[in-house]
Amino acid sequence: MEQPLEPAVIRFSHCQKVIFCFSLPEQCPSCGEELRGSRLQEAPVSLPSPLTSAHKTSCCLLVAPAHDSKDKDVDGMSDLHTGISSTKGVVYNYTRNGVCRDLTGWERCVSVPLVRPDMFHLLAQWDQYLDRFSDGPMWDPAWHRFDEDHHNCFSFCLGFINGVLAMEGRSSLSRETFTHTFILPKMRRVSKYTTLYQHIQRHRFYLVDRQEDTQEDTQEDTDLSRVQFHKDSLDSGH
Repeated sequence: MEQPLEPAVIRFSHCQKVIFCFSLPEQCPSCGEELRGSRLQEAPVSLPSPLTSAHKTSCCLLVAPAHDSKDKDVDGMSDLHTGISSTKGVVYNYTRNGVCRDLTGWERCVSVPLVRPDMFHLLAQWDQYLDRFSDGPMWDPAWHRFDEDHHNCFSFCLGFINGVLAMEGRSSLSRETFTHTFILPKMRRVSKYTTLYQHIQRHRFYLVDRQEDTQEDTQEDTDLSRVQFHKDSLDSGH
């Protein structure tokens, strides 16, 4: 089932402030000047959400809230579940009942692409690799029991990724290396975006000083790097 669309965060500049909100206001929240018909320092831009539907991805590692978690946001505070998407967006994930192949339920998650678009030989074999790996005895409840600490959904994902790396003649990745290199940067971005989003929901705007000496913003990461959240700023109207 499709999740309802959330309003997008937009960013624009005025009176030496960078302003984040859901829609362009009639007046600048900083100086009060009328914005309708006025010339902005730059055109408003939309910040894409770092969350996506896994079922629209191909060959990705997915991180989502655990199905039994009361907190359905991927904010670093909720229990998380991981899976691997097929070329058709089916999410293979390991649970206490073995490997599930989910067609729905992963509509809000973090995706980490695992295969370059030009790796045609790997793309052609991806689904076959996934099926073969998922059918192995390591993930059969009759042979191995799910363990939250040592034999879990992430063990399944990392085991599959390292199996593919081995077939490609490349070195395997440790859990620590993969987590710190590929997952944590994505999760930090999600956490920052979520905090920004919730602040705008409460206060309508988030304002920061414009940094004239920075390069022109062309990437979403640069947009979010402007946002520095502190307790004082979150409790205020800024």
